[in-house]
Amino acid sequence: MSKIKILGLGGLAESGKNTYVIEVDDDIFVFDCGIKYASGNILGIDYIMPDFSYLEKNRKRIKGLFITHGHKENMGAVADLIKTIPELKVYATKYTKFELLETEVPEKNIIEIKPHRKINFGMVSIFPISVTHSTPDAVMYVVNTKDGAICYTGDFIIDPTMQGAYDMDLGKIAYVGKQGVLCLLCESSFAEVSGHTSPNHRLVEFYRDIINHNEKRILFSVLSGHLYTIEEILNAALNKHRKVVVMGKSLQNAINFARKEGYLNIPQDLLGDLSNVNDEDAILLINDDRAYPYANLNKILNGYDKFVNLKNTDTIVFAEPRYDSTEKILVKLQNELAMFGCNIVTIPAGKKILHHAAKEDLMLMIKLMNPKYYMPVKGEYRYMFNNANLASELGIPNENIILKQNGEAVFFEDGKLLEKREIIKVNDILIDGKSNDDIGDLVIKDREMLSENGIVLISATVDKQHKVLIVGPEVTTRGFIYIKYSQDLIQEIKRICEEIINRNINPRYVDYNQIKIEIREELSRFLYQETECKPMIIAVIQEV
Repeated sequence: MSKIKILGLGGLAESGKNTYVIEVDDDIFVFDCGIKYASGNILGIDYIMPDFSYLEKNRKRIKGLFITHGHKENMGAVADLIKTIPELKVYATKYTKFELLETEVPEKNIIEIKPHRKINFGMVSIFPISVTHSTPDAVMYVVNTKDGAICYTGDFIIDPTMQGAYDMDLGKIAYVGKQGVLCLLCESSFAEVSGHTSPNHRLVEFYRDIINHNEKRILFSVLSGHLYTIEEILNAALNKHRKVVVMGKSLQNAINFARKEGYLNIPQDLLGDLSNVNDEDAILLINDDRAYPYANLNKILNGYDKFVNLKNTDTIVFAEPRYDSTEKILVKLQNELAMFGCNIVTIPAGKKILHHAAKEDLMLMIKLMNPKYYMPVKGEYRYMFNNANLASELGIPNENIILKQNGEAVFFEDGKLLEKREIIKVNDILIDGKSNDDIGDLVIKDREMLSENGIVLISATVDKQHKVLIVGPEVTTRGFIYIKYSQDLIQEIKRICEEIINRNINPRYVDYNQIKIEIREELSRFLYQETECKPMIIAVIQEV
């Protein structure tokens, strides 16, 4: 019999950062390793990734990292993890491997797998099953143990019309269910959405209608990771005698790879090049980025793009999902585009760009797998809670439904859930730019202070030999007050600082550290009394 431990390093009670650990006896298997994009209130942070301390501590026990599909929320932190554990083996399907390579994951670390081919690790085996999602070659994973299977669905929808690289093998899923599933880890993102996601994810007729009714140039804002959406737009443009121009390197790479490997079957004469950008009836695919939402469209709107000049006859189609954290940015951009004269089109209410399992999809998955224990994952806590309620409605006992948050471990022994409590300390790792180091809460606090109250810089120079103040103190402010209209306040700041400097100077020694401390403390009190603001105060005292 096996001792099994399951925990999430990310992805529980949050959207993104999906990283789940399944331990079977002494072996560790990691499923997905994603990032979460920062909301606007985390200043300057590009993305957030899981804390890998637990994996680093247990690196010798890790058998591999298994990626379900090529979206950043599920594989965006793989390159960061490999910097921590360079020997890590990453298992992924062909298209997911391409996405990993695009994020600079070393090819030597990637082992390409195919759905429905078992991967053996001694007494444990991993079995990938193809599922339907908005990117090709998506899979779910079955971990076969002596006490039954542990299944992790990844992202999926149930739509029998999806074929080829988007097909879902319901027969294999049902077969696994018949063999006995100990625990099912199932996504929760659309657990509040009634019915099936299908057919609301099919938008080719919507795109075709836009193209038919707009004879002038059309700009589609898309995400390169949603290849299914891109394919629908390209299919809608077939036989319209209009050129489609792909803008952006990552989007171009994705389409080129998809055409080369047969994921996209479109005629070559449909695609134009940069010479067609300003054609009156051109169709442009503009690549968006979750880390910098709508940055490329903003650049075009403000006249900074070197290839595309916006026209007031253009139609702009936002063919990408809308997120709560970027709602304000989108509304502002749409207002500015409307003022320019552009026609704006968004995805209609009720239609879905994201391919996540709605209530009926989830219930069908539960019925097919028939798990003994059920663990909702992937989504805000209220989504996980609704997912748990669905399992309860289908007859799974409440004591067998597991709701956990990041770091809270679940234990099974001999096929039974143990009443054992263990919490692994996990933190958000805040990443700014290409740095692999955690920015940390103190830096964020400094940025918040700067954004709210600005900065006051005090500079002065002391004669090294004679121990006297020879220059300053000078006052520089940014984001606090306008110096030209605040001369009285500036003079008082100088007086306070000069008094502090002079009383800490003696003929033998100047206590520079004490000067800086006193300037920060006394000036902070004075400025709050005068302005009710708390700017960041920096004192620079040098000697010559």
